[in-house]
Amino acid sequence: MKRIVLILFLSLGTMATAQVKQEIFESFKLQERRDVQYYFPENLDDTKKYPLIIVLDAEYLFDQVVATSKLYSRFHGMPQSIIVGINQSKNDLRYEDCAFNDENGLPSEKGEKFFEFIGMELIPYLDLNFSTAPFKMIVGYDITANFQNYWLFKGNSLFSAYVNISPTLAPEMETRIPSRLSVFEKQLFYQLIVEGEQSKDTPAIMALDRGIKALDKETLHYFFDEYKTADHISVVTYGLGKAFDNIFSMFKPISPKEYKTKILASEEPVFQYLDDKYQGIVDVFGFSKPVELNDIMAIYAASRKKEDFESLKPLSDLCKKEYPETMLGFYFEAEYLEQLGEPKKALKTFEKAFQMEEIDFLTKEMALEKMDALKADFGF
Repeated sequence: MKRIVLILFLSLGTMATAQVKQEIFESFKLQERRDVQYYFPENLDDTKKYPLIIVLDAEYLFDQVVATSKLYSRFHGMPQSIIVGINQSKNDLRYEDCAFNDENGLPSEKGEKFFEFIGMELIPYLDLNFSTAPFKMIVGYDITANFQNYWLFKGNSLFSAYVNISPTLAPEMETRIPSRLSVFEKQLFYQLIVEGEQSKDTPAIMALDRGIKALDKETLHYFFDEYKTADHISVVTYGLGKAFDNIFSMFKPISPKEYKTKILASEEPVFQYLDDKYQGIVDVFGFSKPVELNDIMAIYAASRKKEDFESLKPLSDLCKKEYPETMLGFYFEAEYLEQLGEPKKALKTFEKAFQMEEIDFLTKEMALEKMDALKADFGF
């Protein structure tokens, strides 16, 4: 391990500015030097946690996974992630790395070593040297997609999310995978992506789909996406974006549809929805996400529409923490006090809001109008 750290330490020193880097990782387990690609978000911050995404067949998949991650983290709220790709095409290494016994479906001797290389060398190195989150994802295609499932056979799954693109399944995997998925209590995401073009692997893949769908587990988040017009090659491009959309959906800002069908339709206090959404991120991904202004405004609008003014108080407390320099916290608190029948306290709180920075639709003029109305109504 010392040799690994030394080799990589010398080359990773430039990664603070470089986003993509290719290195040689000297593996004790494999007794080989392996080509590995890294993507690190710009301006890595040790105070933040970054999900780790392992990409097999990196020559083909790494760039697409990086591009999808960058797009979703920019526009869909997905957390920035550290992405590591393992090159496997040279000398057909992928078939050696991921080979399995045709009789029992288990990894070959080389496959066992490749399994240990990822789980006992590569990932521990990254966890030790970078601020990685507990949430880890793995992406594979045909034979490498099958291989990633062997981590489900361990007592505690190393990965929280599995993206299987058109897997070439080993014998009995269509029954073994559902069986293993049924025993885990941790939150797991399992994405199965297939093309419409039929092949010898199609019956086993469809049996796998039926087996997983038959499971009834709240902790299992299963997604099956079939692309009728895709073939075995194009399905990669079809499926990756949808996989990220499924797995990281809770990071998206509250949408108009979500607002209508989930928040307004719920009988729970409005603020509870926001609290559950962000606590869910902590529970699943192992780190918190700053509350988006879009989500705060959605909860504010719903509180007023449903006349759930009690939700304004915890919302105001949240805003004072998340947006301490702005009017949000004191303005919402003042509205809460106004509805509570405390006009004097409301007036003083609107005055505090007036002194803070404007944000979104909240302006000093609005606070002033509220103050003038209270003075007129109550003769202050």
